[in-house]
Amino acid sequence: MTANESDKSWSVVIDREVCMGSGLCITYAPGTFEHDDEARAVLRTPTTDTLDEVRSAVEACPTGAIQLITQEGESSNEA
Repeated sequence: MTANESDKSWSVVIDREVCMGSGLCITYAPGTFEHDDEARAVLRTPTTDTLDEVRSAVEACPTGAIQLITQEGESSNEA
């Protein structure tokens, strides 16, 4: 990811029914995730972590409740 991450080419989806509140997402990407009153993951606004930090958090989630959606390369396919 380039130094200019203000126009992010990624987003995150959290399945709150699957989230068990382990907190690993917060450990790996504290500028993107936090817990709500039910101890389940929610997104912080605005997010401040890099794509690599968010990817690490997604991979660390023990239940697979977090999904990273990237749009990398989509615009390069336009004519």
